[in-house]
Amino acid sequence: MRLHYRMIGVDHPIGPIHMVADGGMLVALEFGAVDDRLMPMLDRRFGTALDLRAGDDLDCLADPIRAYLDGALDALDDIPADGGGTEFQRSCWSALRTIPPGETRTYGQLAAALGRPGSARAVGSANALNPVSLVVPCHRLVGSTGSLTGYGGGMARKRWLLDHEARWTKRR
Repeated sequence: MRLHYRMIGVDHPIGPIHMVADGGMLVALEFGAVDDRLMPMLDRRFGTALDLRAGDDLDCLADPIRAYLDGALDALDDIPADGGGTEFQRSCWSALRTIPPGETRTYGQLAAALGRPGSARAVGSANALNPVSLVVPCHRLVGSTGSLTGYGGGMARKRWLLDHEARWTKRR
């Protein structure tokens, strides 16, 4: 399977953003270094069939991400994304996309919304494996007390994203 790769946002406060797409379908988005998380994730999903090529044809995905970072918080809504995953993971990731920018939910609230109260840890595990962060806004999940909890992109980046959304939501 030939996938296209592109890095954007190198000079942005949250650092480089790496995108991987199959045509116009986003299959992975990762911040920072790619060796620790992105490449192993792609290897697990696509195996030896993976043919990763640099792609300059990803403006249809890069432009909305840049717009989001510039304050157009709804710019990510229409980006098609396919993170693979199990049925439960896909249901979690789909539910994450319904959380409005500038708002958060707890893991327990998301579990309850999925009709699986008591499965907050399973939601947390699915959230941690989200391969298309930002577009599937896993940064909007917080601990039961509202505290910030782990984030694959790093806690400073999670705080920045939440502050960014709060700042631009107030301007609407």
